[in-house]
Amino acid sequence: MNLLKYIREVPDFPKPGILFKDITTLLKDPAALDAAIRQLADPYRNAGVSLVAGIESRGFILGAAVARDLGAGFVPIRKSGKLPSKTATASYVLEYGTDNIEIHTDAVAHGQRVLLLDDLLATGGTMEAAVRLVKGLGGQIHGISFLIELTALNGRSRLKGEAVTALISY
Repeated sequence: MNLLKYIREVPDFPKPGILFKDITTLLKDPAALDAAIRQLADPYRNAGVSLVAGIESRGFILGAAVARDLGAGFVPIRKSGKLPSKTATASYVLEYGTDNIEIHTDAVAHGQRVLLLDDLLATGGTMEAAVRLVKGLGGQIHGISFLIELTALNGRSRLKGEAVTALISY
């Protein structure tokens, strides 16, 4: 299934000059959602992935579904202050400043094979921080998957050494 036709482009959102890639049109279509989940999961079937970590917030939607499809567990990586127990934190650079993401310190067992998942790869900063978090807890990154990649922003360059896949490239 061609998933590209299910992505709505919204000009000037969230600010002027941005052409936002809206996945809600894909999420509301049962066949498109099913195809996206299967395509995100397919490279990792029978590969020993025991945990999928999804990044807030759309990575939760896709990540939990992919985890179920793979028979793996799911772990959220959240913005600071949103997780209730002890956390590990990693910083990443934004256009103007920095931000942090967190994961529970007991979320990943040493040596556990983890698939990282998010909806969109832009500059790669958030995912680079997620890689540091999982590796810092002793996890092994088995792959990194995105629904969409904005290739002009060269986010893959920040994820060198990792196996990165994206279903749709702009």
